[in-house]
Amino acid sequence: MPDIIDFLRLKAQLQNFADARDWNGFHHPKNLCMALSVETAELVEIYQWMTESESNNACHDPVVREKTAEELADILLYLTRIADLMKINISEAVEKKLAINNQKYPADTVKGSAKKYNEYF
Repeated sequence: MPDIIDFLRLKAQLQNFADARDWNGFHHPKNLCMALSVETAELVEIYQWMTESESNNACHDPVVREKTAEELADILLYLTRIADLMKINISEAVEKKLAINNQKYPADTVKGSAKKYNEYF
């Protein structure tokens, strides 16, 4: 399966999922952001006590890969639902943010450093 997401289709699927369960009354940006933070914490929990080396090699452990895939999917689903409710085109938002990051972190200035953008100037 190609690694391509049709966000319009995914937004529709998520809306249909919420409609079928009468969950629209719970799907407000605030609630979804809170749920997103929980899913992010569940992703962090997988790696919490791993060493750097263990986390780098986690892709070879099928159990860790599956847990990671499930949490990443949950995160993406909540992100998509929030974007839909906020009328945000995810593809455009990502392209815009990449351009902003490219300006904030010019390669010739930041190469090999993990400083925040405002620490360079």
